[in-house]
Amino acid sequence: MRRFRAGWLVSSLLVPLASVVAGFLVGALAIVAAGADPLQAYGALFAGAFTNRNAFAETLVSTVPYVLLGLGLALGFRAGLFNIGAEGQFYIGALTGVFVGYSIHGLPLLIEIPAALLAGMAGGFAWAAIAGFLKAWTGAHEVITSIMLNYVAFLVANYLIDGANGKPGVMVAPNVSTPRTPDVDLGAMLPIIVPGSRLHLGLLLALIAVPLVWFLIERTTVGFRLRAVGFNQGTARAAGISVAQTIVLTMGISGALAGAAGIVQVLGLSHHMTDTVAAGYGFDAIAIALLARSNPWGVLPAALLFGALHNGAGFMQLETQVSSDLISIVQASLIIFVAAPAIVRWLLRLREQPVETVQITQREVETPVG
Repeated sequence: MRRFRAGWLVSSLLVPLASVVAGFLVGALAIVAAGADPLQAYGALFAGAFTNRNAFAETLVSTVPYVLLGLGLALGFRAGLFNIGAEGQFYIGALTGVFVGYSIHGLPLLIEIPAALLAGMAGGFAWAAIAGFLKAWTGAHEVITSIMLNYVAFLVANYLIDGANGKPGVMVAPNVSTPRTPDVDLGAMLPIIVPGSRLHLGLLLALIAVPLVWFLIERTTVGFRLRAVGFNQGTARAAGISVAQTIVLTMGISGALAGAAGIVQVLGLSHHMTDTVAAGYGFDAIAIALLARSNPWGVLPAALLFGALHNGAGFMQLETQVSSDLISIVQASLIIFVAAPAIVRWLLRLREQPVETVQITQREVETPVG
């Protein structure tokens, strides 16, 4: 038991923390190469993310989509699926959700917000399920199909909002200088939870999603099946699990969380959608899920870290003239160290912990775990 706990601490806590430190050290080297002071730059980054007026609230605003997207990707990783199409699912979820949001009028907040959220999740689910279906029944790799669907989603958004051949898009608002959708109804806007800031109810929705996704993965039949498929598809199939159905369902749920991130961003901040709503959140979420080791609880601090980097970069550039693009170097370094934990283990002189096997029985397949 002690050996197992020590191994869990190393793999789940020490290696990710060491990866974060190593990423910042690489960033410090880049700052020195640019002729600036790393301590001053990182101090400004910290101030811009946490200590300036409304800085922490803005960091939490940036954290909200990262949490939902990170949960979706982490869930896919647990099933052995690399859903790299979260950016496109984010777009489609925002499109379907905002359509409901501006089409419904005069209903109570408790009806309009859930309706828009469900529409966004349904859009993300359907879009990701396409890649899941192609994976399950044709063998097409989800990395290829999902990233191709990203571009299709971008073009769909561009067509519906910007239009084509000189004609306006069918979702464009009338009499606007920059093409965008109409504003969602007042009852569909997420309330501000910290007066004087932009921090909205989406934070609470993201926090609630963390234990829900953990419960789905660890304490339900669906979660057991997706973990079994991720562990070994052959063994799962021999135990009576439909691998094809599990792949489609897992990709769909992953996409639903990405779609939820898209519509929450719209309902909480802009209240309308343009064709540039995502701003790279879906791709950043890959690093978040990797840093969290596909653990829903680990997604929360990882998302907060990336939210802080995203929010503090501008102030760092303003105060120290160190380009905000430095944050991309830190993020890239994090991905390298997290994706290649052997490097961190070698640097820390840590031994690889043995991988424990999982036995799958028919009874466990048919009965919810826990």
